[in-house]
Amino acid sequence: MAKFSLKIIIRRGDYLTLQNFFVRYPKVAIAFSGGVDSAYLLYTARQYAGDVCAYYVKSEFQPRFELEDAVKLAESLCIELKIINLEILFVPCVKENPPDRCYHCKKAIFTAIIDRARADGFSVLLDGTNASDNINDRPGIRALQELSVFSPLRECGLTKSEIRRLSKEAGLFTWDKPAYACLATRISVGEIITPEKLAATEAAEDFLFSLGFRDFRVRSIDGNAKLQLVKAQWGLLEENREVILKKLKELYKTVVLDLEVRG
Repeated sequence: MAKFSLKIIIRRGDYLTLQNFFVRYPKVAIAFSGGVDSAYLLYTARQYAGDVCAYYVKSEFQPRFELEDAVKLAESLCIELKIINLEILFVPCVKENPPDRCYHCKKAIFTAIIDRARADGFSVLLDGTNASDNINDRPGIRALQELSVFSPLRECGLTKSEIRRLSKEAGLFTWDKPAYACLATRISVGEIITPEKLAATEAAEDFLFSLGFRDFRVRSIDGNAKLQLVKAQWGLLEENREVILKKLKELYKTVVLDLEVRG
């Protein structure tokens, strides 16, 4: 896969505004996840770009609610959303879950978007990486760089907190949506990823969401569940201890609480 042909050169401290960015690049494809960052990016593209199309990659790694949110937001902004189906577990090095799995996964996802976007007449692809993201700790960023994917939120210096504030002012329902990494991140590095493990993770986290939990993870370790909750929600855990154990023991061998997470 050839790289996209354009490249932005940003000097240290020479921050663009999003409006100026879209004046420079008025026809863009956006990798849209339905999360806070890509939602605000899509909103600003709707305001300032002349031609915008959103692309959502549906795979075993994305929970159902992310697609539902993506569809809802795209419809509210009157932007076309194209859904690409990708069997991510068939991508080499993904199922085996090595330390750089995210790199292989991102490369496959963005290559799929690039192929579809180019066929639709788009030569510029954007993603929602922001200025708060530590690019040195995210293997997937390397894939974006190799494919010349632009990250205008980061290039314009917008942090996560600023994006939430601006999203709230814009009336986007995603403004206070909890940060959510893909389901594969719940499975320990080196442990084979299977559809069954991913389904168990989604079911467990959906159940905890329904009880009012936020900003949490259900980690899967050799068939056992480790709950990572902010300390402020330990009381909610105690209130619902029996129903949580009953539900999660249907999905995992054991259920434990990670006492090192404070939040």
